[in-house]
Amino acid sequence: MKPLFGVPHLQMAFSSLEVFECLQESSIVFLDIMFCLSINYIRIKRASTKSSPMEDSLLCAEMDAEEGCQRDSRSTQGFWDHMTFRSITSVMNRGLIKQLDFDDLLLLPTDMDPSTCHDKLLSCWQDQQNNSCSNASFLGAIFSAYGGPYLRLGLLKVFNDCIGFGGPLLLNKLIRFLQQGSGSLDGYVFAILLGLVSVIKSFSDTQYTYHLSKLKLKLRSSIMTVIYRKCLYVSIAEQSKFSEGEIQTFMSIDADRTVNLCNSFHDLWSLPLQIGVALYLLYTQVKLAFMSGLAITIILIPVNKWISELIASATEKMMKQKDERIRRTGELLAHIRALKMYSWEILFSRWLMDTRSLEVKHLATRKYLDAWCVFFWATTPTLFSLFTFGLFTLMGHQLDAAVVFTCLALFNNLISPLNTFPWVINGLIDAFISTRRLSRFLCCSEKKSEVEQADKFQPIFSNDQSDLVSKDMAVVMHDACCAWSSSNEDQNLVLNHVTLSLPNGLLVAVIGEVGSGKSSLLNSILQETRLVHGSIYSRGSSAYVPQVPWILSGTIRDNILFGKNQDSQRYADVLQACTLDVDISLMAGHDLAYIGEKGTNLSGGQRARLALARAIYQDSDVYLLDDILSAVDAHVAKWILHNAILGPLMEHKTRILCTHNVQAISSADIVVVMEKGHVKWVGNSADLAESVYSGFASVNEFDTSSYIHSKLYSANPSNMGKQSLLMEKNTDDVQLEAEEIIKAEQRKEGTVELIVYKKYAAFSGWFIAVVIFLSAILMQASRNGNDLWLSYWVDTTGSSQAKYSTSFYLLVLCIFCIINSSLTLVRAFSFAFGGLQAAVQVHNTLLNKLINAPVKFFDQTPGGRILNRFSSDLYTIDDSLPFILNILLANFVGLLGIAVVLSYVQVLFLLLLLPFWYIYSKLQFFYRSTSRELRRLDSVSRSPIYASFTETLDGSSTIRAFNSEDYFLARFTELVAQYQITSYSELTASLWLSLRLQLIAASIISFVAVMAVIGSRGSLPISFGTPGLVGLALSYAAPIVSLLGSFLTSFTETEKEMVSLERALQYMDVPQEELHGFQSLNSGWPFQGVIEFQNVTMKYMPSLPAALNDITFTIAGGKQVGIVGRTGAGKSSILNALFRLTPICRGQILVDGLNIVDIPVRDLRAHLAVVPQSPFLFEGSLRDNLDPLQISTDMKIWDILEKCHIKDEVAVAGGLDAHVKEAGASFSVGQRQLLCLARALLKSSKVLCLDECTANVDMQTASILQKAISSECIGMTVITIAHRISTVLNMDNIFVLNQGTLVEQGNPQALLQDDSSIFSSFAKASTI
Repeated sequence: MKPLFGVPHLQMAFSSLEVFECLQESSIVFLDIMFCLSINYIRIKRASTKSSPMEDSLLCAEMDAEEGCQRDSRSTQGFWDHMTFRSITSVMNRGLIKQLDFDDLLLLPTDMDPSTCHDKLLSCWQDQQNNSCSNASFLGAIFSAYGGPYLRLGLLKVFNDCIGFGGPLLLNKLIRFLQQGSGSLDGYVFAILLGLVSVIKSFSDTQYTYHLSKLKLKLRSSIMTVIYRKCLYVSIAEQSKFSEGEIQTFMSIDADRTVNLCNSFHDLWSLPLQIGVALYLLYTQVKLAFMSGLAITIILIPVNKWISELIASATEKMMKQKDERIRRTGELLAHIRALKMYSWEILFSRWLMDTRSLEVKHLATRKYLDAWCVFFWATTPTLFSLFTFGLFTLMGHQLDAAVVFTCLALFNNLISPLNTFPWVINGLIDAFISTRRLSRFLCCSEKKSEVEQADKFQPIFSNDQSDLVSKDMAVVMHDACCAWSSSNEDQNLVLNHVTLSLPNGLLVAVIGEVGSGKSSLLNSILQETRLVHGSIYSRGSSAYVPQVPWILSGTIRDNILFGKNQDSQRYADVLQACTLDVDISLMAGHDLAYIGEKGTNLSGGQRARLALARAIYQDSDVYLLDDILSAVDAHVAKWILHNAILGPLMEHKTRILCTHNVQAISSADIVVVMEKGHVKWVGNSADLAESVYSGFASVNEFDTSSYIHSKLYSANPSNMGKQSLLMEKNTDDVQLEAEEIIKAEQRKEGTVELIVYKKYAAFSGWFIAVVIFLSAILMQASRNGNDLWLSYWVDTTGSSQAKYSTSFYLLVLCIFCIINSSLTLVRAFSFAFGGLQAAVQVHNTLLNKLINAPVKFFDQTPGGRILNRFSSDLYTIDDSLPFILNILLANFVGLLGIAVVLSYVQVLFLLLLLPFWYIYSKLQFFYRSTSRELRRLDSVSRSPIYASFTETLDGSSTIRAFNSEDYFLARFTELVAQYQITSYSELTASLWLSLRLQLIAASIISFVAVMAVIGSRGSLPISFGTPGLVGLALSYAAPIVSLLGSFLTSFTETEKEMVSLERALQYMDVPQEELHGFQSLNSGWPFQGVIEFQNVTMKYMPSLPAALNDITFTIAGGKQVGIVGRTGAGKSSILNALFRLTPICRGQILVDGLNIVDIPVRDLRAHLAVVPQSPFLFEGSLRDNLDPLQISTDMKIWDILEKCHIKDEVAVAGGLDAHVKEAGASFSVGQRQLLCLARALLKSSKVLCLDECTANVDMQTASILQKAISSECIGMTVITIAHRISTVLNMDNIFVLNQGTLVEQGNPQALLQDDSSIFSSFAKASTI
């Protein structure tokens, strides 16, 4: 500490000898400290590496100089390399010549490995829970894990803060020396010491930042992995305490806020220390006059605090609207196909724009408040100098250069801590709130292991019975009451006093009406619900296929293996049993074809079969299958039932199948009938018809199937051979590999193009852009004028040749201050206005372009990718981009001002300017080329973390059912490790630059100081200015360190933020639908409902086979037509062509004699009614869901609901004003389908299209639906696409499609009686 305490002593008058002695002693102590540090560093490094230095050097000699030694930088880095961050230079060399990849980056230090960090924090958290179960503190766990190294960093922080005050004190001594004009060597000593202090500060500053950032990275990876692990182990019922958005916030926002605690905690003591020392030193210079300047600053602190509270309030409101906007955008993107078919996309975009306008209103409040903050921040230095020096002179003191410029340097040290302190407090509060939120989540109870379940269950039975339970029973439920909510207050039971025993090795069919509790029964066995009363026991391992299959982003093989090793024979058998072998053989890449987000490039049937294949491959003891047969057609359902569920792969396994499929129910060993959460009946399928659930048996599906069976029973056996041949040929459409269907996200290379900046200026408005630039230049000019006037003042008073009175000097200073403040205000508000204009324009343009894009674009682009533009990219354009652009402009004009003033004060500085600018430009070019790549890699590595987290949240119940938690945690840890590597490389690169910039700045300070000393001795012909101007030059040279770094950082950040605009602009160039047509329509069109397809050919992509191949047919008005065929035969393509979702290549389609190409596309869709394959409900009132255009009366809506047999359920839910949850979660899948039918009937169109609308409902509900359609749709043209043959038996006509061709048509009854017809073979397959 001697050098630190030695610096203030320089205030005393030293002789040259004393100064050299002090310098010598300080240097010796400093070298001692550095020597001790290096010895410790070498000792630690030797302890952490296994190989000897000789082995390391030999290894590096044998390996490529760039690849080898750099890749092993963890153990071979020397002390000097470590201090100067040389390890990153090889990465930067590569960044100059090529696009960087993850393999090019630095290796992660061993102590930063995410799995190590996770284990460390998790064990500390578990200790916390064990010590205080009810009041465990996550903050305490973090401190236990990382507290020691963090506190040791505080010592370096103290050293760093103290040495920062060496500069102003040495500046004071140097100016006093120049004023006195002494001929001694003291001036050179002060000048060299000034540079040396800057150098030491540079090294200590970068080392502190490096070690603190490393600690923050370790903490970040620990928190992320611990949150992820928790999500894997917490049941759905426990998770219900938190919304999905809240859990995602834990990972994104709360984790970051907690990590920022590392900065805030040290700042809490460091900032008051810096403020205290600065105030004391100010007092020594201007006595109590500094109080006036300080008073202004302190008065502004509560003003800034008040403004920051208003900003926080506006931000909170803005974020609520932002969340709502993103939810609505997500809804629009998820259901864009259905919205286009309903012609509701404009209506939805209008709702979205309403939410956006509220968001922009709060954003505007925030931006204009921010402008006031910027104004106060920028004017504080000018006001401080005016008030401090004004009062000092009014108190009768004389200003001199030493006092003025020491005060300005000290105030630069003071102003940042004063303004930062309130934000530090806010950061700490946010961090404490976030750690409490995380503690609450991490305290959730986890799913119990099988052993714990058994222990809990055994006491209910006697010893004999418990043996029976464990050996012969797969599932035993004893008086079980289960609820989905985890809170004790909400006792809405989904299972009510259920007692059930299911033996090993049997097929159990669970049946019941829509909403009877079938899925809840499976989830209760998996412990996903909360067990309110009773007990549930399941034996052995389990595998689960949910009703909506959960598909993993990855290859087909990854989805099936699910972390297990590949057994080729079993793998092939599983593919065959699930009829996936044919589908896979048609895909490019076969089983290595990539499946997009949520299985986006697979059909519904393929998703269900893939999920089933995954379950079968696991070879578990108990299989829980939730309605897997409804998503596939009759042929495939029959194959799966006989070859998979009843086949050798699942023989002797317990299979619990929720189903509406007649074949499966009749094949079951045990049938369980559910009704309103109770088990109504248990028995075998033979007794089902005579059982209490006879209503089920009377459903016309049984009658129909027996009728079809009698008609077909005498069919020639050769038909079966012919049919199997047809099944071989009639396969799904050829699919492209996902890499082709799902286009890879573009990653730009090189610099952001100038056109992007021009576009942003155009969005803001060119006039505003010019005003901003001019006000910034003039603002800086007035600031420099203010400082030059101060230096002129001190020089004239110092030479006793004062030309003007003190009041005149003060008046001119006041004028400069007012001009500067006014221009600052203009700049701040014009920037806020321009940023808002750009934000509004970008969103509106992007949304309009996207809603007019064809469906093909949405099929090829994952929804998450588009949503990313509307969420993170738009947030950047709204908020971060204007902010960082403002900083960039301020830094640019600041540097320009410094260069002009230094050149004016010291002409020789111009000689230094050229080489200095050359070195600087080389450095920044070297850094920027790599920095850009690192930032892009950072974005690329961050996206999979959040994508994986969201995906895992959706499928956590499936992961738990398969006991694959460890596998998924390992996958996630790998993603975090990759993110850590890019962050670590980015950190090292930024510190590499920071150190070199600070050293350049130190050399500038030394140059200006030495030149000033030389000039004062009069030994050169050129004058180097007065003490006032030299003081000004040195006070300008000092902050050049931060300004240079800040300019480059802000320039690099601006480029990074501009990438968001670049990405948004990409989607402003998407192809647009052909919306216009010259044929206007009457409100009652179509009048007859006659539909004609004339030689229609349609392809989804040029490289794919035709989905419809030269199809010709006519549907007479008022007739009901069924379209059947295997998956991929082209059934849904008929509707796609009719609704113009996909343009046809050849032929024409006429509706009531009008060619649909001539009709405006939205008018066409608005006049046709449709019930889509996936039922679509959006969040809002039920009335809005049924009649968003508010055309129908309540009486008419209730009447239609009654006809669709959903009136009672709607009344129970709360009537037409009932709030429908996101994606219609308030209703079961079957109920949603009925509501969609009601919506279609309300439209009163002459043409109604039904796309598989009975697939997800039980047969009783399907029968009701069919009767409702038959009775309500008399006189309407009805086109029904169906898997269930029973749903089309009463139609007027049947079309059978095969590979996009119409292979058969006719009356269904006539076709049934014709043994050679394809339709009869379909019917036979559906009943066997």
